[in-house]
Amino acid sequence: MFIATLEGIFRFKDLPSEYGPYVQFKATIEKREVKDTDEIAILNITGTDSHHVLFLDSYKNGDEIKEELKEADAKINHTTLKILEGHL
Repeated sequence: MFIATLEGIFRFKDLPSEYGPYVQFKATIEKREVKDTDEIAILNITGTDSHHVLFLDSYKNGDEIKEELKEADAKINHTTLKILEGHL
C-alpha cells in the first residue's frame, strides 16, 4: 500500500501547470466542469510518479477521502488528513 501526502491545496485558477493534466483527467472521470474557484488538493503518492486529485467540494468528511484512496491502494498520511478535514 502506498502513502498519500499533501502536495498543496489550490484554487483551479492558481494551480501550477504541472498538475493540470492530473486535474483534467480527474474532471473527465467525474464528468465535471472545473471552475476557477474550485478548491483542489493534490496528493503525492509516495513511491510512484503519480498524483491524486481531490475536488474538495466533492467530500463531506475525511472518511470519504480515505475510502477513495483505499480503492487506489493508498493510505492517507495523518497530518494530510487533518489538513484536508479543515478545508471540508
